[in-house]
Amino acid sequence: MSNKKIIRTDRAPAPVGPYNQAIAASGEMIFVAGQIPLDPQTGEIVGTGDITQQTQQVMANIEAILKEAGANWQNVVKTSVFLSDLANFVPMNQVYAQYFEEATAPARACVEVSRLPKDVLVEIECIAVINP
Repeated sequence: MSNKKIIRTDRAPAPVGPYNQAIAASGEMIFVAGQIPLDPQTGEIVGTGDITQQTQQVMANIEAILKEAGANWQNVVKTSVFLSDLANFVPMNQVYAQYFEEATAPARACVEVSRLPKDVLVEIECIAVINP
């Protein structure tokens, strides 16, 4: 795919496998890989056992990647939220809601999974659209 650009920033955790932080496709669509609550400077998990702190770190990581791609929260059209326990939905959603206005919030899926990388509580991925 010749219209594919790799998005990387040191203000978000480096990939720990065969993937990139994000891909810009055709100069308009940004596909942000699932982000977990890793501190980009230390590589350590932030807020062990605390869904609020973990969600804040995940959102900070996504924001850094979006910025590097020339996008922001208003450009996000779809998110997928993965929780290790749906009992954490309300506190996760309270943090998540700070980043989007309800009237223009992106489409979203939220599911409970049996396990997440490094046993974190939350992982979030997103798709954003920007003008070329």
